[in-house]
Amino acid sequence: MKITDAKVFVGGPAKNYVTLKIMTDQGVYGLGDATLNNRETLPAKYLQDYLIPNLIGMDPRRSEDIWQFFYRGAYFRRGPIAMAAYGAIDMALWDIKGKLANLPVYDLLGGKSREGALVYAHATGADLEDLMDSIAHYTEAGYRAVRVQCGIPGMPTASYAVPEEKGAKHFITDYSGIRPKVESWDSETYMRFMPEALMRIRDRFGPDLKILHDVHHRLTPREAAAFAKEVEPARLFWLEDPTPAEDQDALRLLRQHSTVPVAIGEVFNSIYDCNKLIENELIDFIRIAATYAGGITHARRIVDLAALHHVRTGFHGAPSHSPICMAAHAHLNAWAPNFGIQEYLVLGTPECDALFPSDHRMENGMVHVSDAPGLGVAFDEEEATRYEYTPGSHPVVRLEDGTMWNY
Repeated sequence: MKITDAKVFVGGPAKNYVTLKIMTDQGVYGLGDATLNNRETLPAKYLQDYLIPNLIGMDPRRSEDIWQFFYRGAYFRRGPIAMAAYGAIDMALWDIKGKLANLPVYDLLGGKSREGALVYAHATGADLEDLMDSIAHYTEAGYRAVRVQCGIPGMPTASYAVPEEKGAKHFITDYSGIRPKVESWDSETYMRFMPEALMRIRDRFGPDLKILHDVHHRLTPREAAAFAKEVEPARLFWLEDPTPAEDQDALRLLRQHSTVPVAIGEVFNSIYDCNKLIENELIDFIRIAATYAGGITHARRIVDLAALHHVRTGFHGAPSHSPICMAAHAHLNAWAPNFGIQEYLVLGTPECDALFPSDHRMENGMVHVSDAPGLGVAFDEEEATRYEYTPGSHPVVRLEDGTMWNY
């Protein structure tokens, strides 16, 4: 069995999804996701110019050897561009193997450990009252876990992932051009407001709602430790990215001062970015994504290491991942003995369903994986012709005095 061709498609409904389709001489094809948010053309070009020419003629069943060929064969290793490209290839090969075996990928991994995977939604508001309405919307829809973000009184601009006006939707990526908008940030203002806000959310929605909060790398290690200690009474399900991921020792200081569960890793792209955090048990949830972490093959290694150290999964699931990546997560979530929770923002929109038809479904706050062979996601190439690449950007962040800060 040989790979005969592979194609890359860039575009999608309100998103520049990078979709890889690998074809074989037996008519079986596989799909992978290489979307690198706001840098989508880079993994697409890497696939087209460097990786696909090497794929042609390879046996798609040898997914481990192919992964090692691209990873070990590259003198300059890792990095989000390369790992997203490898991740797309690896997903597509698992998809092919599942179809050949007439089994869903979760059975190839070892079978189901659960019938459904708990997911969380994103509740946002221009202010706390607006956020409360957003949380109520999701809890009424059946969500049992919600990430909460709201505008901070006294902050010059909207803070991370919140709308500027009440009732408005917030889109992190701005497709008006490649130059980013600038947001302003003040950690002291945030730290004065948010602990009380989280307590008010807990008081209103009771003890059973799982509340998550994302700091998005904005605090220094000392600030993060102080903040984590102060929000303990709110009993968060997790505190996400309290400090920049590059300084892993910062989490040791936080651990010395607080028992708040910590989630980190959505910007990681290999096991070497997180192995010490896991082995030293400085985190409670690992937030990698199958795309950025080099596909199912490498993500599974991270999950297995995490299981040895009481660290649970919390795969990244922002709109930067297409339904193909989310399908890979669905299979990993069904299998992983140390599953924790899944961020859920992609599946279920009419546009995505038309472009990526599947039987994966979300009911009562849980995702139920498809039993179809492979990843269980199709790709409508004719539908894909409706979309093309549109340049966009995330905001950047500056302190009030103009100093660049962490996005």
